[in-house]
Amino acid sequence: MTTEDGEGEGAPLPRFLCDTSALAALADAPAGALWKLAETGRQLDANVVRLPPGARVAPHTEPDLDVLLLVLGGDGTLLGADGPAPLRAGGLTWLPHGAVRGLEAGGNGLTYLTVHRRRPGLRIQPAHAAERLRPAPDRPTGPAEPEAPTGASPSVS
Repeated sequence: MTTEDGEGEGAPLPRFLCDTSALAALADAPAGALWKLAETGRQLDANVVRLPPGARVAPHTEPDLDVLLLVLGGDGTLLGADGPAPLRAGGLTWLPHGAVRGLEAGGNGLTYLTVHRRRPGLRIQPAHAAERLRPAPDRPTGPAEPEAPTGASPSVS
C-alpha cells in the first residue's frame, strides 16, 4: 500500500494535493509560493504563487522549460515580447521556452499555478568526473554561461 507521502510498496497512487480555489480565495495570503509539488519521484514541478496588487515578476527568458500558467484568482498582465496581454481567473497560458515572459499583478493581486518539467537536481560527483567536462585541447574555449538567478522571489520559471 502507498503511504500518504507516496512511499511504500508498489507504484505511487493518484491523490488529492490541494484546494486551489481555497488558496486563491485567501484575502490575506502572503506574497510568494503558497504551495509546491514536493512528491518523491515526480517528473513535474508545480507551484501556486501569489503576487500582491501591483507586484511584478520582471520580464526574463527561460531557455529550457515550457511552462503552463493557470490564473486561479485576481487579474494581471502577461509581459511578453509581443506586448502586454490581460490575465484573468480561469485563463490558461503557455509560456514556451526561449520566450520572454513576465507578470504584473492587477488591483486584486494575482494567484496562479505554474507547471513544468522538473529540473534535474545538482549531484555531487567525484573529482575525476569533472575531467569529461574540460574542453578538448584543440578546441578554443568560449565565455562561461551565466547561471540562472536563484532566490525566494516569485517566478514564472
